[in-house]
Amino acid sequence: MTLKKTSLKLFTSLHANLFTPVGAVGKANVQKTVFFVTALFAATLLAFSAQAKIVTDVDGKQVEIADRVERVADLWHANNQIVLLLGGADKLVATTTAIAANPWFAEVYPNIKNVPVLTNGETIQVEELLSQKPDAVLLSKKSMLTEINQAGLKGVRVSFQDFDGLKKTVRITAEVLGDKAPEIAKSYIKELEGNIQFVESRIKDVKEEKRPTVLHITSGADLLKIDGGKSMIGEWIRLAGGKSALPDQANMVTVTMESIVEANPGVIIIGSSGNKSQAAIEKIKSDPTWQSISAVKNNRIYANPTGTFPWDRYSAEEALQILWAAQLFHPEKFQDVDMVEKTQAFYKKYYGYALSKENAEQILKGLSPLK
Repeated sequence: MTLKKTSLKLFTSLHANLFTPVGAVGKANVQKTVFFVTALFAATLLAFSAQAKIVTDVDGKQVEIADRVERVADLWHANNQIVLLLGGADKLVATTTAIAANPWFAEVYPNIKNVPVLTNGETIQVEELLSQKPDAVLLSKKSMLTEINQAGLKGVRVSFQDFDGLKKTVRITAEVLGDKAPEIAKSYIKELEGNIQFVESRIKDVKEEKRPTVLHITSGADLLKIDGGKSMIGEWIRLAGGKSALPDQANMVTVTMESIVEANPGVIIIGSSGNKSQAAIEKIKSDPTWQSISAVKNNRIYANPTGTFPWDRYSAEEALQILWAAQLFHPEKFQDVDMVEKTQAFYKKYYGYALSKENAEQILKGLSPLK
């Protein structure tokens, strides 16, 4: 919502009154003319200085920011990918350590190496951030929002824990960025919803006993830290036709080996952590404590794909994750889906990046780009 329309309307009205011929209005209206000149000056100032828009953040809080945002600081790792997807990467004046270290982000958008890294996800380099003069600061942590507001900057909170939240955050980010971002957001959300509906239509007749029990391990760094059913991971497992092995657990929870053995998952997915995922798969295969588990017996242990952000967690590439997982769980239902082609098309459409077949395969294996 912009504040400048009223000002411009007043400007037009005053302009018409000011330049009405004196004979038409009479000498008595000279004083009115003086008033109009003064009011015209004030309206002109208003029209050119009060160009702002109101953005409603994820908590429903209204934030007034510049109508045309040119400089954006993004202090949440995951949301940098959304800015990239929406065509706003050139507006970034601050990013995070995780994004700076992500090889796929740098591959798709090499200029990220020139964007100041001003947060590790926990603390902010406030003085340096102030020197960047951002028009808006996107972030997820409420403690960071307080700090940003106290510094006199315009903080807009974005965050999500499910697919509805993802769509909401995409819309908010698009509104902040402006330009073509809102139209891109509509296209992306339509594609995300379309992929979910496509998967649902293919698996609607799959009986409960045919839906695999899935254990999602957060990363290869700790095999006992998992993502349960009460998380976004649990949501895409369910949507893709699986069942969470630990349905009552939340996000990034440490569990016992005994609870994993008891759950006896038919599929194990290692969360995106680059080469650590491959090492973790080999460790599970060789560790005697895992050998009684169905997924290990049947060699159904997989690394989750990773791109400009890990597909499985807080990612705009969840639009691809849902297809990948559905094909993994029910290959007979999705024989016609080529995930290499789907990934290439997504990267071309949203990032303008020509992804090679070989590098699409790297993404699907959870590995870094080939040089």
